Amino acid sequence: MTQQRPKNLDLTRIRLPLPGLVSILHRISGALLFLLIPFVLYLLGASLGSAESFARCAAVVGHPLGKLVLLALLWGLLHHFFAGLRFLALDIHWGASLGAARNSSWAVLILSLALTVALGVRLW
Repeated sequence: MTQQRPKNLDLTRIRLPLPGLVSILHRISGALLFLLIPFVLYLLGASLGSAESFARCAAVVGHPLGKLVLLALLWGLLHHFFAGLRFLALDIHWGASLGAARNSSWAVLILSLALTVALGVRLW
């Protein structure tokens, strides 16, 4: 080893490799889904109650902040799905080499962001 290991970890100086970033984003997207899906299910249940409650729910979803929450939920769902498929493939030792792992990480990021933008344009 040519470098001394730090005694106190400075998290701002640690450079995370791309597969590590995808892994952390997978956890974040899972937490986002865990927190937001009950909200969406509540909205769905409330919208089925009456015409007035549907109009209120449509107003919530039509608000720019509501659309932003739905866009975040959409990204979380897409990223969690594609990263989950990647991790399943890694579990069966498919694409476990360094180059393939980096390429699949790029694929997860590009697919989740591209589909979020494409579907988000339709949503907005």
